[in-house]
Order: sequence, then C-alpha cells, then structure tokens
Amino acid sequence: MSSVPVTFSLSRRGLLGSAAALAAVASCQPRAAQPPLVETSAPPLDPRDWTSVRAQFALDQRLAHLAAFVFAAPPAQVREAIARHRAGFDANTVEYLHANEGMMERSIHQWAAGYLGVRTDEIMFTDSTTMGLGLLYHGLKLSPGDEILTSEHDFFATHESLRFRAERDGVRVNRVRLYQDPFNTSVDEIVSNLARAFTPATKVVALTWVHSGTGVKLPVREIASFLNGRALLCLDSVHGFGAQDAGPAELGCDFLISGCHKWLFGPRGTGLIWGTPAAWARYQPSIPTFQPERRPQSTPGGYHAFEHQWALAETFDFHKRIGRDRIAARVHELNGRLKDGLAGIKGVRLITPRSPDLSAGIVCCVVGDSEPPELVVRLRDKGVVASASPYNPSYLRFGASIATLEADVDKAIDTVRGL
Repeated sequence: MSSVPVTFSLSRRGLLGSAAALAAVASCQPRAAQPPLVETSAPPLDPRDWTSVRAQFALDQRLAHLAAFVFAAPPAQVREAIARHRAGFDANTVEYLHANEGMMERSIHQWAAGYLGVRTDEIMFTDSTTMGLGLLYHGLKLSPGDEILTSEHDFFATHESLRFRAERDGVRVNRVRLYQDPFNTSVDEIVSNLARAFTPATKVVALTWVHSGTGVKLPVREIASFLNGRALLCLDSVHGFGAQDAGPAELGCDFLISGCHKWLFGPRGTGLIWGTPAAWARYQPSIPTFQPERRPQSTPGGYHAFEHQWALAETFDFHKRIGRDRIAARVHELNGRLKDGLAGIKGVRLITPRSPDLSAGIVCCVVGDSEPPELVVRLRDKGVVASASPYNPSYLRFGASIATLEADVDKAIDTVRGL
C-alpha cells in the first residue's frame, strides 16, 4: 500500500487544529457558535456628547479620575467584547479558538492599521510598551561600535532595554539631555541638543513622544526632519497614542511602539509595534511566530490572552466613532483648563509646558514643599485620584482624558488650592 504525504501548515491553526478538525468531522459536530452578547450597564454611546462618553466607563463616579494614563479602564463596548470572547472560550475553548482565530487576527490588524493610517502588514502585536521596547531594541541589526542615541528623560524600560543590548554585543548607548527646564523648553532647544549629540556612528535614535516624568511632548516631526533618514527613529508613543491626532505619516518616525491600555483605553495586556517595511528589514525576531507569512514583523507566537487581544477591534471602533481629532482636541482642552487653574494657585509651580505644541495629556507640578506621594494620599482623601512620577525628581501628576469631565478638573484644582 502506497503512502500519501500529508502537508501541514506551520500556523497555530495548522499545528494545533488538525487533530481537532479531523475529530470534529468524524463525529459530525458543528463548529462552536458565537456566544450571546453580554449586557453592560452603560447607556448607548452618543459620541458627540462627552458626558455620554464618560458614562461608558465603569469608574467610581464619586472620584475625579486624573491618573487613567497609568493604567486605564476600558469602555463598555470593549468590556462587552472581552466578556463575549471569554464566554466563548469557557464554553468550548478549542473550537472557539479555531473558529475565530484567523478572522480576529485579520480584524485587529485592519482596525489598528486604519487608526494609524498604515498597511496591515506593518504591525506586530505585543502585550505592552515594555515588551515592545525589549523586542525591538533586542532585535535591531547593529554591529559593535554602532551607537544608539537616547535621552535622559526616557522611561526605565527604554534605558534598561538599551543597557541589555550594549552589554550583549558592544553597541554604544549615548544619553542626551534635551532640555534643562521643561516648563520653558522650546522646539529649537530640543532639536539643537539632539543634533549636538548625534554622531556618524549613530544608527538608532530611541526617544519617547510624551515624557511621563515632565509631560513634555517632543517635536517628533522636526526631529525626523533633522535626521533625514540617517538613523532609525524609534518612538515610545504610549502617552501620545490614543491622545494625539497624529500617526506615523504625521510624525515621520520609523518605528512606533505603544501599549493599548493607557490613553487608548484598550484591554489590559495589549500593545503593538508599527514599522516601515525598510525599518522591519533591519529587525531580527527573537520569538517564533505562528503566522504563516513568518515576516520579521509577524506577531510573536504562543497562546495569548485572546479575549483581551481580540477586543482591540472594539477599542479602535470606539475611538473611530468619537474621532481621533476630537479626542485630541478634548485632551488639550481639559489639560489646558487644568494648567490654567493650577498656575493660578499660590505655591504651585507647573513643570509641564503650557503650549499644546510641547505638551499632551500629562500635567506635572510642584505643590509647595510637599512630597508627591504624600500629596497623592491627601488628594485621594478628598476624592481626587492623581499619581506621583517614578523619577528623580518626582512630581505630582494629573492627566485629564476622555474619561474626565470639566467638573473633575475643577475638583482637582479646588482640592490642590485647599491643600
């Protein structure tokens, strides 16, 4: 009897679904049905009404929430999607995975690409900004003696990822101070300081769009114009992504790295990396993918928290319904109101620039001689949720978002005045 060769796909569906599919055919069992919609307590969304937008969040309404940028709660339609997928997995795990995996992978790529204004095959999904930074800076193709230029203001995850890379294979890391006084900085100061630190050996510039320690928003387009393709511009975008009306085309970066569970209000444990085709060609993966294309930008393989990852489709839909431009305008409006109010209080010193050209949704300040952690506790006792920046020096931080109303901003200002 002759043998017949069998060809298997290297996708997760091929590797893990063949036996299950054959068993289903043999027993004549249908594929898993979609679970019913999960009811939420939120009223229908009117995207033109900010009170209706606020009502989509299950946040404790007794509190003024001005620290959602640390770790955000998703809106109703995202919570519903998470619950719906979870119910499907709980009812029939394997068949729900096989019935929905390919469709949902295409869906979240399409929604993310539409939001960013890019191609679907330019996006990789991760679990967080930190994971994205680690994967990217570990995988960029560099040689001993090549230099990565970053700033003193970048987050711990960037600095540590670059330190790991330098220790591994001799790549040099140089840090530059982009501004002395964040409140009074300018586009010219930032770009000029970066230009002075740039050398012929610089192959990668690793920066953060909005600094979580000061609230300064970098003039990324002007930095990209200075670089003019001489080095890869890699941008930690987590505090601009979902809060600013700009994507890769407007920014001019080569890589954009972000979590989706901050200003985007997406499911916890989700993130992405976007890159141009030319930039991805300079990246070497470190985690195998289960996607059949097996491109450098393919999402790392393994079983993920799919009920969260797949709910990114509803996350981007929520933002599309409201409008990326309207969200950005709202963030600037509320934080402008916050800065104006804080600046009028005796003993309060703003750290974040007043100009929306150099700031986004994070507002840092100093209140007298009080320590920021102490202020966070005192504010919470008065019903205001703020945060202390995990840097040296540490500042008191606020961040008004689409989950914030004018009354919340005014409550924060009045409470600080009372301190």
